Amino acid sequence: MRNYDVAIIGKGASGYIMEKAAEEGYKVALIDKPPIGGTCMNFGCIPSKTLIYPANLIRSIQSTSNIGIDKAEIKTEFSAIMNEIRENRGRGRKNQKKNIENISNVDYYPGEAHFIDKKTIEVNDIELRADKIFIVNGARPFIPPIKGLEDVNFLTNESILELKNKPDSIIIIGGGYISLEFAHFLSAFGVEVTIIQRSNKLLSRLEPEISERLEKEVKTYTNLLLNTEAVEVKNKSGKVEVLVEIDEEKQTLQADKVFVAAGRKSNADTLSLENTSIETNKRGYIKVNKFLETDQKNVWATGDINGKYMFKHVANKESRIAWYNANHENKKSMDYSAVPYALYCHPEVASVGLTEKEARKEHELLIGESEYNNVVKGRIMDEHHGFVKAIVDKETRKLLGSHIIGPHASILIQETVNVVANNKSINFITNSIHTFPSLSEIILKPLINLK
Repeated sequence: MRNYDVAIIGKGASGYIMEKAAEEGYKVALIDKPPIGGTCMNFGCIPSKTLIYPANLIRSIQSTSNIGIDKAEIKTEFSAIMNEIRENRGRGRKNQKKNIENISNVDYYPGEAHFIDKKTIEVNDIELRADKIFIVNGARPFIPPIKGLEDVNFLTNESILELKNKPDSIIIIGGGYISLEFAHFLSAFGVEVTIIQRSNKLLSRLEPEISERLEKEVKTYTNLLLNTEAVEVKNKSGKVEVLVEIDEEKQTLQADKVFVAAGRKSNADTLSLENTSIETNKRGYIKVNKFLETDQKNVWATGDINGKYMFKHVANKESRIAWYNANHENKKSMDYSAVPYALYCHPEVASVGLTEKEARKEHELLIGESEYNNVVKGRIMDEHHGFVKAIVDKETRKLLGSHIIGPHASILIQETVNVVANNKSINFITNSIHTFPSLSEIILKPLINLK
């Protein structure tokens, strides 16, 4: 039996916990199923956004004819960029291991953790115990029970990064974040993309105006099939056939590859939690309270494993809160009221705070809206699709929510994040001078035209 002060299961968003524990002299066990580094570095944020950057450049070049530039033929290097992704990821893994090796009081166990009892964890036939345990081992692709899928060499957000050659066509099952971001990248590189989405809307949790605009734009570069169910998948003459049901009518689709992007599944089922008092919810994610504590004393769960928000920036914040609470009697609660998110498809979408529907439950509202081309910079860019919506409390004039679709949405949202997170009024924006001409004015515009 090996004894530790702190055991960490999962390396993705637990770097802060590991480093702080080591700095304070604790003996730390880090358990991480290879490849080291978690979802963000290996399969999520970093590789996907590396792919999306050139896709954005391609879209920009394709739209230059409207501003007097004749675009030349665009030649893309699919194999080269995929190889670059893998090389960058390899360097990241080496750096992660080197960093751990340089911390004398951290022992790294490359394997899958299983609880034997409340305080004992088994990994690679080694048993270890810890006074404090942090579970940060994330989630994996959810594979829906579609007939024949197990007999097809389907892709996920993990395996698609291993592609060496560009397929001519691909069918994506699912219409969420992962689907839309990869559809943007693949179609920009000349792949014929079909998206199968069960719902009759894209990302129905978005503001309706933004969901509708996104749907309209996605249809310009993909074959978007809404209200469509994938019924069966099979191999056919070197291709993949997908039998779908659209409005109770069946249709057969064919492509070189099929990509499953139907959501995420908690990794909690790999931990043998039945040997503990740690509880999971109906979706299989570990239950935590506002202090990120599980039902078992001295065990915390942060990041995707608790199913709150599957964003790296949220996981990082949760890890800081959990470490603080593990070492202080005066605990801090995790505040999710101002969680920003960005969708890096085409066009970009970003949001923070309440939607109009959510806000109307408890507030009288003022609503501000503006098109990008209502400001000079938007007209210079010939931007006809961008849109901003602000949700404001009528009495206090506090900014409750901000929602953007259009170029640089992921950057523009930050000004409103700061206001929502600090529970401030719109005066913090309207009293500030915004650079002219710049897109930053598009954040100001809706707030001076509230209705």
